[in-house]
Amino acid sequence: MSAGFEEFTRAATRGSTRGAPEHPKLDRISVLGGGADARLLAALCLAEGAEVTLFSAYGAELSLLAQSSGISLRGEGPVGTYQVDRDGPSVRTTAELDAAVRDAQVIFLTGPLHKQRTYAMVLADHLSDGQILVLAPGRSLGAVETAWLLRIGGCAADVTLVEVQGLPYWFRSEGAALTLSQAAPMAAATLPRGREEVLDAVSAYLSNVQAVDSVLSCGFNDLSAAVEIPALILGGAAMGTGGPDIPMGGVQLEDNQTFASLIGPDQTEVIQGLADERRRIAAAFGVRNLPETGQWIATFAGAERGSGARPIPDQQTSRGMMRDGVLGSLVPLVSAGELAGIPSPLTNSLIAMSDRILGADVAAAGRRLEAIGVSAGDVDQARRIFDTIVTGAS
Repeated sequence: MSAGFEEFTRAATRGSTRGAPEHPKLDRISVLGGGADARLLAALCLAEGAEVTLFSAYGAELSLLAQSSGISLRGEGPVGTYQVDRDGPSVRTTAELDAAVRDAQVIFLTGPLHKQRTYAMVLADHLSDGQILVLAPGRSLGAVETAWLLRIGGCAADVTLVEVQGLPYWFRSEGAALTLSQAAPMAAATLPRGREEVLDAVSAYLSNVQAVDSVLSCGFNDLSAAVEIPALILGGAAMGTGGPDIPMGGVQLEDNQTFASLIGPDQTEVIQGLADERRRIAAAFGVRNLPETGQWIATFAGAERGSGARPIPDQQTSRGMMRDGVLGSLVPLVSAGELAGIPSPLTNSLIAMSDRILGADVAAAGRRLEAIGVSAGDVDQARRIFDTIVTGAS
């Protein structure tokens, strides 16, 4: 193991052998980003009585909040309108990153993957012992990549990273208003491992966290892209979709136009093949007992109708989901498979198809193991390196 990697693991697991910092209550929250997911998190935290600061470097995002009556939540969850920059309980907005995170106990990194990476780099000089960074969704190996980026940026603080595979609610955004439906439980873990009290405290705001053994197990639990991308791109006359049968000339009811309705038997067959590849590679790294494919689909597609249904995204959002899915979910799996000597032809085909649709070599910027500090000659060495990262073992 290289000296550089040893230094990284010491930084990533600092404090893991002496016990985690005390977190009796986490009520000072910073949300980095001004997109719909950031607004949702800010409102959820404010609903639980936290002091919430929302940072955005984009004038359009801050203007949207300033011009609205607040963040309105409809549908399921803590419905209501949550004030922004008003007297009394209110989300405070800022364009100053250092001010946003200085006194925060919990810092949410939101937005697409490239923004999460940027936040990790620029935060390195601003973090202090005891702070918690939450990636939701972290996709595959998000916490490991964030720890690596913090180390590159010079961070030596004893922070806890939380990787969770999704938010508590699916949402449809209309201006500053969000219509919510309950999402399924999502796998979550901490880096370093063994800080269960942090997950317990964070669950006040992320009500659907489901603790798993480690961030490695959490990453292999991420079937998001394998569900989302086939649902979004594999349609047309040759392939059926889900939902109720529509008579010729009929129009599908709006209530039935959900994400899960995009997935029929043909899409399920493709997802099954992608899930099988993930299971084989995960097993080589010692991760087993992953969900059945039907359960995985239900987790990431939502209900077919009614409570828990996931909205169908627009084209711009869909392309963003594809980009993040390739970068943060499919490429890490292929990279792990290459190290283990396990082929993943269907996953590779989905990456190539997505790159073609997006018109860019997105995969080249994906999370590859060697790019996040896991440079190993074989799978056994890689497993030892991951064990070092997640446990602090020497």
